[in-house]
This record gives sequence, structure tokens and C-alpha cells, in this order.
Amino acid sequence: MSTPLTAIMIGAGERGYAAYGPYALAHPDEIQFTAVAEPNDARRTRFAEAHAIPPDRRFRTWEDLIEQGKVADAALVCTMDTLHTGPAVAALEAGYDVLLEKPMAATLTDCVRLVETAERTGQLLQVTYVLRYTPFFSTLHDVVASGRLGEIVTVEHRENVVTWHMAHAYVRGKWRRRDLCGAIILAKCCHDFDVLTWNLGRCARLNSFGSLRHFRAENAPPGAPERCTDGCPISDACPHYAPRLYLDLIPLYHVARHSPDPAERLGATVILAFPRLVKQIRRRIPPLDRALDYQEWPISAISEDTSREARRRALETGPYGRCVYRCDNDVLDHQTVNMAFESGATAVLVMQGHSHEEARTMRYEGTRATLRGKFAYGLDDVIEIHDHLTGKVERIGLSDRGSTMGHGGGDAGVMAAFVRAVRGGGAGSDRTGALTTARESLESHLMAFAADRARRENRIVDMAAFRRQV
Repeated sequence: MSTPLTAIMIGAGERGYAAYGPYALAHPDEIQFTAVAEPNDARRTRFAEAHAIPPDRRFRTWEDLIEQGKVADAALVCTMDTLHTGPAVAALEAGYDVLLEKPMAATLTDCVRLVETAERTGQLLQVTYVLRYTPFFSTLHDVVASGRLGEIVTVEHRENVVTWHMAHAYVRGKWRRRDLCGAIILAKCCHDFDVLTWNLGRCARLNSFGSLRHFRAENAPPGAPERCTDGCPISDACPHYAPRLYLDLIPLYHVARHSPDPAERLGATVILAFPRLVKQIRRRIPPLDRALDYQEWPISAISEDTSREARRRALETGPYGRCVYRCDNDVLDHQTVNMAFESGATAVLVMQGHSHEEARTMRYEGTRATLRGKFAYGLDDVIEIHDHLTGKVERIGLSDRGSTMGHGGGDAGVMAAFVRAVRGGGAGSDRTGALTTARESLESHLMAFAADRARRENRIVDMAAFRRQV
């Protein structure tokens, strides 16, 4: 048996702790975390204790950790988007192979700097494009690449953000303002641009339209206070009322999708359809009542203490209890991007935060067949192929092939690929194991930055000229 890789974790928040950390705990023969840098004391301690990291390998800043020299084989950088570049560049310069949380950075200049640093140092820089490692998107890619659909003519790809997730992350939360995280089309949809380039090749031209239409002060109902907990007169009618979401409905949503108990999933689904039943029925069904103690994301984002009372206090004082019409958000809540590819295919990407469910949906029109797909993160995933000649429909069910957690198996998949790539040795960012190089990952970021410019300047962006400018 080969010796496991050693790794350092820079940024032990939700992604570092809950998405990638568990892979090491489940596969200690493949990778082990031996040091951590995290400014939040509670999160640093939580991660260190989970991975048995000794006190002398726990650091408040990534600078303090990097100053120790190279103490492991690899580094994971899972800080906030605007804080990626410093630690990632320093880790590459120190000789670490790096797995970097997407997006690479919040500015185009920093994205380019990261790629150039990886290529100059010869270190692996792999971006966490987890969708490539899901059963759903790997199957979709294989179908397109096989020629089963014929030549691809046009594609419709939708990133449907469930309305509570939009309010949580992009209205009340950490990604609500451009100065905090960059454009939402980058933060939310660099995954989607990556999938499109994976299947269609390089984009030739694009334009874009969108706005912040709904979550604005002028749309606040009469009498709505600054905070949901300040006596909102329409609390029963508002779908964004924070106490109901964070104390009842969001836990129910996760139970309905992820509980291993079919009875719990059914009960949660019924109550979600009739939300006023929550308080009356939960105490009468012990399994459901226990399941409603769900404390992972996004519950864990509002308070380090995830008890019900602590969450209630956090809503009274913290950002997640604010009225969605009284926040300081400025990122868009809907945007479309129209693309022409060098292959001759066209595509439209729709990002919108007013969906009834969290799911990506798509339609690929080929000269021989049409593909329709729905990716619901491992639940109800399906691909249908409609043959133009015979009219027959081939249905490929995928929900039983992937995990119901972690981006439908993508989080574990990208970690496994990173381990293989680092073990593969050799120089550069294209080692065996990773499905995309750092420079290839840059292309999807270029498309996001170009789409943001096209929308703001109301023009068509020629991608060849845009690349030359970069």
C-alpha cells in the first residue's frame, strides 16, 4: 500500500471542512491533512480536531503556515473568492501542488496570475470544477462526444437557483455584493461555462442581459421592518421570512432530499407542500422531529452554535435575519448569456434565483437526436435522448449512480482526481487524474468576465480579441 499524501488546508470554512475534509477522513490511505490555517478560532479548532492535527500545526494565517516551508505534499485553498490569490500563489511558489476552490479569483488579472504561476513553477493547479466528476455530467459528456446526437446545433443550459438559496447567499449572505465576491455570473456560473466549453469547445462571441429585479428596497411590502424579527406584518405571506426558513423550512428541505429514511423524506415533502403544518405536526412525529435538528449548511452559516435558540438569536442580530428588501445587496438575480461557438453551435445560459427547486436543466439539439437533462445534485437526475429517426426515447436514470450529498458526488470525485493527479508526478498542470488543466479552467473564467462586460457595456464581445487583451 502506498503512503498517503499529506496536505495542508488553507481556509477551514464550509467548503474546506464539510466538502473536502470528509474525503480524507473516509480515505486515510489516500490523503491526510497535517496542518491548517484559518483565522476563525472555532473553525480552526473544529477542523484540527477532526483531523488530529497537533497544536503546533494550527495557524491563524496562511502566511504563518507558508513560512514554515513545505510541510506537506499538497495544499487546498478554500478561502473566500477574493482571498484566493495570495495563498494559492504562495503555495505554488513554495512547491505545493494546489487544489483551488472555484472561482479561481474574483478578478481577471488574478486568474491569469494564478495560471502563469502554476506554469512557471511546474506545480499542479487544479480548480474544483466538481461537476465534471459527477455521474450526470460525465455521462452527458460521453453522450455528446460519442456522436449519438450528431452535430450539436444549439444548447439551452439553465442554472436554476432555488429562491431560499438566492436569498441566503446572494441577498443576505457573503456573495451579495460585487465588491465582496465579484460578479454573480462568475461566482455562480463558472461551473456552467466550464461544462459548455467541455462539450462544445471554445466560444467565439457572446452577449448578455440581466438585472437585479426583485430584491430591491422599492419592492418592500408596506410596513416591512429592517429585520424579519422586528415584527413583520406580512410574515405569514412572505416566502423569505427568515425565522420560518432557518428554523423550519430549510431543515425540512434537506430532510426531504437527503434523509436515508423514506418515511422522513415523505413526511418532510408533505409538510413542505403545506408549510403551516410544521409547528403542529413535527412534535407528533419523533423521527421527523429528530430529522429537523439538521445543522449543516446553510444552517451552519448563520451561527457557529447551531442550536435552535442560537439560530434564533443570530437572526435577531446577524445578516441572515434581515428583510430581503432591506439588504445592501447589488448582485443580479437573473442573467442570460447568448453564445456562438467556434464549432458553429449556439448556446444560451440562463441563471436565475427564483426557482422552486435547486437544479440545472439543459437541452442539447443535435442533427440526429435531442438530449434533455436534469441535474438535481444526485436526486431525480435523468438524461433523455429523443431519436429523430425512430422517435424512440432512451431514458438514462442517474440518481442511483452518485451520492445525494456533495454536488451529486462531485466533491468526492474532484478530491479523488486530485490525489491521482498529484501521485501521477511529472511537471505542469496536466497530470493524469485531473480532467482539466489550469489554463483550460481559465477559459470558463474568461467567458464569465466577458459576459459581465457585455452586459454592463451592452455589446457583443469577440472572445478572440478578449483573449488577446488578456
